[in-house]
Amino acid sequence: MKKKIFLVVFIILIYSLNFAAAPPKPPKAASKAKTIKPAPPVVTQHAVKVKGKMLKYEAAAGCLEMKDEAGKQQALIFYVAYTKTGGDKTKRPVTFTFNGGPGSSSVWLHMGGLGPKRVNMSEDGLTFRPPYGYSDNEFTWLEFTDLVFIDPVSTGYSRPAPGVAKKKFHGVKEDAASVGDFIRLYVTKNKRWLSPKFICGESYGTTRAAGLSGYLQERYGMYIKGIVLVSAVLNFQNSRFAPGNDIPCALFLPTYTATAYYHKKLAPKYQKDLKATLKEVEEWAMNDYLLALAKGDTLVGKERDKIIDKLSQYTGLSKEYIDNSDLRIWARRFFSQLLRSEKHVVGRLDSRFKTEVRDAAGEFYEFDPSMSAIDGPFAAVINHYIREDLGCENDIPYEWISSLWSWNWGDARRGYVNVAETLRSAMARNPYLKVMVACGYYDVATPYFGAVYTFKHLGLPPSLTKNFVFTYYESGHMMYINKPSLKKLHDDALDFYRDALK
Repeated sequence: MKKKIFLVVFIILIYSLNFAAAPPKPPKAASKAKTIKPAPPVVTQHAVKVKGKMLKYEAAAGCLEMKDEAGKQQALIFYVAYTKTGGDKTKRPVTFTFNGGPGSSSVWLHMGGLGPKRVNMSEDGLTFRPPYGYSDNEFTWLEFTDLVFIDPVSTGYSRPAPGVAKKKFHGVKEDAASVGDFIRLYVTKNKRWLSPKFICGESYGTTRAAGLSGYLQERYGMYIKGIVLVSAVLNFQNSRFAPGNDIPCALFLPTYTATAYYHKKLAPKYQKDLKATLKEVEEWAMNDYLLALAKGDTLVGKERDKIIDKLSQYTGLSKEYIDNSDLRIWARRFFSQLLRSEKHVVGRLDSRFKTEVRDAAGEFYEFDPSMSAIDGPFAAVINHYIREDLGCENDIPYEWISSLWSWNWGDARRGYVNVAETLRSAMARNPYLKVMVACGYYDVATPYFGAVYTFKHLGLPPSLTKNFVFTYYESGHMMYINKPSLKKLHDDALDFYRDALK
């Protein structure tokens, strides 16, 4: 009996000790915030000297809260808006502008070409010396239009709302919709529905701009007065090298020639006049070269040798290399081969840039020297400028450029992205829509002849072909880093706006 009592007491004691030692249940975690309340935009007053006169303007920097129709927060989209002081806002144009990537903030157009401040650089734009800085941009487009620089979701300070998936914004159609919704909301909040509205996009931003031309019309009945496409890419078949797709080989050729011209790799007769040389190359590319590529493996003997000879003359590459490349000079090969004997590669965004490589034996292309040259200066300046000049403080990183590898390319799964048809439809519906296409001769990312080819295949009636104009610059993808091209871009845009507003 005593043993049984002892055993019961022992079990109760052990149970009590275990119960006492058991850790208390953790408190329920606080539920994650479902929204982020954005601070109101910071508004500051400024002035910039343009053509000898002081232009007063207001800057607003902050985030717009984007909600769905049920009122649920979807994203915070960061922007910087510049509005000229005084005047009738219903008659003053407003331009919504952005860069490309996809994944780029608007820093390049903002601090390089269009905004009232500009990163300090050399006259030709090839040199950026530390310490980096910025100064007044005498060629700001604020002279003739108010400006709204937009950072799409995942760039700049723009972010999805908590719990909202990034994929809702990362795609051809998704991106155009989110930026279009931002434009609608900005126009509404700032009472700009009667203002003439323009869009300016660069690189993938031109893809976005073409998509917006249709989205804004169809979704909100918002008709755009004009679109400026800087370094355009609308039909990606024209710029994607792949077996069986020979079109880029012909469309990149004039840019190869321009690059060889700049680095003095052409025969003397082709070094005299760049524009005359390019005209000859364009005609040959669209006739003899395209026909030769179309013949494929049946192009042999003297006929093949003749094409190789011309390609060598127009590119500065050896006949042997062209023959080994099967007459198809992909851009990545060209970067590495043009200055191979000097152990240099040329830039993709701007082929005027070059840098030495450790390995010149093959097709080694470690980085784009034209991109690496501008990354540091622009990143430093935008981070300082937003906080110090605009008074907008934010401790999250300003994503000046992001790698959005999970981008939804939509129709590209069945071929190539092509928003040229969207632009054609928008121009057909709105016959007053004008388009300016700005092209850099040394842009090997979105070559100028590819844009020309795209617009020649829009399928517009002759009455509407007068609605678009091409302008050219002896610079690269970001032609405005070259000061003469910066001025020319400003003057060309001023003429374009005047024409569109007639």
